[in-house]
Amino acid sequence: MLGPIRQEVLSGYSVKSKFEKLNSKLRYFENEQIIDGDYVQAATFSNTCRSKGVQGSHVDFLICAVAFRLKSEIFTTDKDFSHYKKYTPIQLFNI
Repeated sequence: MLGPIRQEVLSGYSVKSKFEKLNSKLRYFENEQIIDGDYVQAATFSNTCRSKGVQGSHVDFLICAVAFRLKSEIFTTDKDFSHYKKYTPIQLFNI
């Protein structure tokens, strides 16, 4: 799991007991390191998508870049990723 994903998931829980419960469960997922090349790849994906009229957040494209490097599918219900998939070589996990 990427640190920014962990942060985003945990940020949705303002009740301390629920936050701690979820944080405890998320500890089973090791943090995947983000390397320098991921930032360059993320910018490339962003530029490619933007040139096709598709906007996205920097974190979304960073997720795409790391998943691409790791040859991993992205598990998400965020419909934006289906738009990114049209113009980048990412794979989405079918839910």
